[in-house]
Amino acid sequence: MHMNHLRSGTGTPLLLIHGLGGSARSWSTIWEPLAARHDVIAVDLPGFGATPPLRGETSIRSLCDAVTSFIDTQGLRGVDVVGSSMGARLVLELARRGGVVGSVVSLDPGGFWRGWERHAFFSSIWLSIRAVRMLQPLMPAIAANKVARTMLLAQFSRRPWALDPAVVLDEMRSYAHADSFDELLRQLAYGEEQEGAPRGSIDAPLVIGWGRQDKVCLPRQAKRALSLFPDAQMHWFERCGHFPHWDAPHETTQLILNTVSRRAIERDCANGPTSQGSAELERFRVRLETQRALLLSSQLAPVPSGQ
Repeated sequence: MHMNHLRSGTGTPLLLIHGLGGSARSWSTIWEPLAARHDVIAVDLPGFGATPPLRGETSIRSLCDAVTSFIDTQGLRGVDVVGSSMGARLVLELARRGGVVGSVVSLDPGGFWRGWERHAFFSSIWLSIRAVRMLQPLMPAIAANKVARTMLLAQFSRRPWALDPAVVLDEMRSYAHADSFDELLRQLAYGEEQEGAPRGSIDAPLVIGWGRQDKVCLPRQAKRALSLFPDAQMHWFERCGHFPHWDAPHETTQLILNTVSRRAIERDCANGPTSQGSAELERFRVRLETQRALLLSSQLAPVPSGQ
């Protein structure tokens, strides 16, 4: 399966999968620090960016099949993956299937709606995308104006006034021209429910991140995601909306790097000391544990019982 993609950096491979309407360029806010440590690959999913739509059905299932084919074509079996929104659900499904990906970071995954939440999600995004399409001629001015930008993106970001206008403009153009947007919106809202993975079936690190102020995928849906993926660790982004890489780019970067590094340590420990020596591995382990402790002390918390 050919997918248009961006690739740069050095180190172990890291695959980034965008959300509904996005593209490989959706990761621009965290690209440089990730590429400083990893060989970063970001795809345009079929029907988004410069990748043509799939022939036949377009669904979460068929997108996962396409991503798996891309991974195999690129020789990336076992690659560490990060997904946002719809892409976050895709990486959970890839983890559930087993043998395709390594460590997984799933940021505000879609698809855990129930009852009225399905209709609220569908109708709100349906209205938003039509507004984005209608306003395309005015989008450069809207993106450049803090007040207009805030009105347009209040559903997606906790602080849209602070976003880079160039990032907003690029993303809104991607939304407006995504061929598969409407079909996948309906699939996400009313299609198959996400299957889970029994405890102990996922042996690589799996982290689900969620913005406390997410208005697209409500925070209470995190409890459902955790019930289906009990091997997952929960990370809460405080003062953050639907896109942590917009509202908390530094924290998002650190979460990704720490998760991937944890897998590397676990793999090295299982294989025994490498030729680089156990002293270097120990220094790496101590540095990682220090970073993890700082994140855990301030950000990790159980799902609120009232949600």
